[in-house]
Amino acid sequence: MNTLLSRHLRFALAALAILVAGSAFAQTPAAAPAAPAPTSDERIAALEAYVNNTDPGKSLTGVAGPGHNAWMMTSAALVLFMTLPGLALFYGGLVRKKNVLSVLAQCLGITGLVTILWWAFGYSLVFGTSFGSAFFGGSEFFFLKDVTSAPNTNYAYWVSHNVFAMYQMMFAIITPALIVGAIAERMKFSAILLFVALWMVVVYFPLAHMVWGVNGLMNGVWNGDAKIPAIDFAGGTVVHMSSGWSALILCMILGPRLGFGKEKMAPHSMVLCMVGTGMLWVGWYGFNAGSAVAADGVAANAFMTTTLATAVAAFTWGMIEKIFRGHASILGFCSGAVAGLVVITPATGFVNSTGAIIIGVVAAVIPYIFVTKVKGMFGYDDALDTFGVHAVGGTLGAFLTGVLATASVNSNLTGAPAVKNGLAGLVTNGGLWMAQLKAIGLTLVLSIVGTLILAYIVKAVVGLRPTADVESQGLDINEHGEEGYIY
Repeated sequence: MNTLLSRHLRFALAALAILVAGSAFAQTPAAAPAAPAPTSDERIAALEAYVNNTDPGKSLTGVAGPGHNAWMMTSAALVLFMTLPGLALFYGGLVRKKNVLSVLAQCLGITGLVTILWWAFGYSLVFGTSFGSAFFGGSEFFFLKDVTSAPNTNYAYWVSHNVFAMYQMMFAIITPALIVGAIAERMKFSAILLFVALWMVVVYFPLAHMVWGVNGLMNGVWNGDAKIPAIDFAGGTVVHMSSGWSALILCMILGPRLGFGKEKMAPHSMVLCMVGTGMLWVGWYGFNAGSAVAADGVAANAFMTTTLATAVAAFTWGMIEKIFRGHASILGFCSGAVAGLVVITPATGFVNSTGAIIIGVVAAVIPYIFVTKVKGMFGYDDALDTFGVHAVGGTLGAFLTGVLATASVNSNLTGAPAVKNGLAGLVTNGGLWMAQLKAIGLTLVLSIVGTLILAYIVKAVVGLRPTADVESQGLDINEHGEEGYIY
């Protein structure tokens, strides 16, 4: 009897266990079906998108393309090469030998300072979107949070987000470094660093977002709601106008160097100046062709137009000197080359070869007049002609871009956002120059007013100029404890 009960009990427990297990299995949700593998057609379409630098669709979304990434990393290095050592040697050769190290220190100090600002919040304020503002980006990328090797498709389908961020950082570095040329040999190192830190927040970050941010106020190519449908391929307004006009205001507030107009203040080394110019020219290919953010046909066009405009401007400046002064100087050739680079910058991805030649000639003639005539007429001490080349050249380039841009070179000028905000019609009907004038005006106001306010703040906090004795002896030995040349 007990044995029979035991068998029945075991049978009942086994049946209960089977029922419970079956119930649990029935309540467990079925696993989601695996996503179907991309079809052969989808894979081919993705490869075509990679070659054409277009949207890859679903099969390769979030994957960086090795060729485009390689070009953008190279371009980032080339743009840094423009500042260190290109601009440092170009400016260093143009000052007197007692101040050569001060220029190098300023370029190095600005590089480190701007990198920290860019990491902490600068990149996010320029290329973020969380604020929903046409003037400032957002906070989502503070401290480069979530800036990974996957692309940020707001700006590039095939370039890693971290590579894009580092590329744009190089622009942020060289822009305030350009200001150094106007105030060379007479501004305290501490004052320069404080001014640059404030200027980046007040002038550069909002201006860069307005022009290049995907929802920026003046981004006529990518923002269908842009109130000012202007175009700036590589930084005519953002880099050259902002730094050049700020440099003029700052050098006027500082006043001239001691002995200006009475003592000889010739460059101490035209050899260094020439070497620096060559480095700038080489690095500028990353600056201009890299602004296509891909190794594509637009980058190829920018490479060509940069070369043509720069060579023509250098030659034209030299020939102007030969005709009117009897000799073509190395300084003239170098000034012409830099002017050509500046003026072609906003237009380089939007104009054809003929447009580049026109820009090269104008880039030599107009800045030449400002450097050799206008500066003397008004008496401001723009030590290394930052205003005459970068402000005048950047403004000229921004305007000529509106006159010479053609959709046959860059189809983005007639794309969907361009149609929505009216840019396509402006390009087709020849009215783009009006939008460019509006962008020029806003850039002037922001740069001039911002610099006026910031310069007087810095003057009140740390002072702008060293003592007369320090300036006379030179900034190298007094501010940095070193000398550039020991004989």
